[in-house]
Amino acid sequence: MRSLFHQLFDYNFYCNRKLIEQAVALKKFPEKSQGLFSHILNTHHIWNKRVLDEDWEYGVWQVHDIKNWEDIHYENQRTTFEIITNTDNFAKRIDYKTTEGRIFANELKDVLFHIINHSTHHRGQIAADFRKNKIVPEQLDYIFYKR
Repeated sequence: MRSLFHQLFDYNFYCNRKLIEQAVALKKFPEKSQGLFSHILNTHHIWNKRVLDEDWEYGVWQVHDIKNWEDIHYENQRTTFEIITNTDNFAKRIDYKTTEGRIFANELKDVLFHIINHSTHHRGQIAADFRKNKIVPEQLDYIFYKR
């Protein structure tokens, strides 16, 4: 399972990196997409902190300046790789509090998969927003990444 999660987070890192590169290259990055990508970064950060039982620094919908995306993204990835590498039990229960203050518990493997799935979902929304703004989105399908 460890190697699968390393592979999925490599893919996630690749996709987010491609979006960061595209954002930096564009003269005008769509505002909605900036909010969505910031949300991807924030949520990944929040889940890492929940797993580590630490306080998080970002709000769920806090918008970051594009120039800060790379650092936040790198830190998210580094932290997640440490979590994956250092765990002996992917079925370990993670107790956490939602942003609304509700208490839940899920297995680590489900939390990790959620981070990937959540990011993919919002990258799809960004691709749709790009098309609406006449920007050709990067091809980020997993199978293209694996080729």
